[in-house]
Order: sequence, then C-alpha cells, then structure tokens
Amino acid sequence: MFKIVILASTKGTDLQAIIDEMEVGKMPGIELSAVISNKKNCYALERAREQGYKTIFVDPKNKTREEFDEELAKRIEENEADLIVLVGYMRILTPEFARKFKNRIINVHPALLPKFSGKNFFGSNVHEAVLSAEEKETGMTIHYIDEGVDTGEIIIQKKCPVTPEDTPETLKEKVQALEKKWYPEVIRRIAKTRST
Repeated sequence: MFKIVILASTKGTDLQAIIDEMEVGKMPGIELSAVISNKKNCYALERAREQGYKTIFVDPKNKTREEFDEELAKRIEENEADLIVLVGYMRILTPEFARKFKNRIINVHPALLPKFSGKNFFGSNVHEAVLSAEEKETGMTIHYIDEGVDTGEIIIQKKCPVTPEDTPETLKEKVQALEKKWYPEVIRRIAKTRST
C-alpha cells in the first residue's frame, strides 16, 4: 500500500477532491494515513475526521520552526508516509525538513511557476497579482518541495484563461477546478512509478 500524509492549514478543498476519488475507487493501492495540521480548528481536519480519516494537530506554540518541523517529521514517520501532500499548508518548511523528505513532498501552487512565487504569494494574493499584471492566462503548478520557496522541480502545470471580467474570486474558482482534477492524478502517477 502506497501511503500518503496530507498537511493542511485551511479548508481542504483539494483534500476533499483526493478523498472523493479514493471513495469511488479511483486511487487503487493508495491509502490516506493521516491529515496533519498546525491549526487546531481548521476545516481540513474537521472534514477528514467526519469522513473517518485519522487527524493530528501539531501545536506550533512556543516552538521554533525547527522544533515544530522535527515534531511534524516524527508524526509523518509514525504514519509511514511514502508521500507528503501539501494542501493549503500555510507554513514554510525548514530546509532540514525538505532535505529529510527529499523528492517525497509535493505542493500545489495557484499560479504558473516561476511566476508569482515566493513567500508573499499565497491564497488570494496570487490571483490579485495575476490580475494586476494583466496576465492573459494563469493556472496551477504541482511541484516537489525543495529547500527554497516554490523553487522545487515542476511535475505538472495546467492553464486557464484570464478574462477582463475575472476577479480574484473567479480566478480562484478556475484554478481550484484544475487543482481538484490534477492533484489526485499526480498522486496516482507518483504511486504507480514508485510502487512498481
């Protein structure tokens, strides 16, 4: 069984897309071991719990980034993760953590990397920046995590048009539709190549 652990800090819409595909048998040989969050009351944890998945809260209070990531790594190892999947995870992982799980952490970014990347580009900031730059297209990038921010090897990119009528909210909807479709697919592909 190829085991994934999901790290989430927000609503977990991509988490739901992954769970939905699992529930209908579209993720054969893949098991969701746990959903871990740095936010005790984030909806992603509630969502996972309600659907019978194991959830873990790692409290960041009074911990350095390094101490937090050490505890996080311990929890991930306890759950035997073959792949760590970031879903709206709002912490920048330490270089030590990235090295420890090299080529085993993937993230989805709501833009076409390397555009609109780095520490300040997350959530609606990205979509606002795309509109301000008068881009004709945007999309999403699924990539490996390395020691930088949004600098890891790109696995897949999918595009959608930006129209004059678009707002940050409508762009978010378009990009999330791509994420929901392609994130489960990328997990399937990685599981297939690493399980054979």
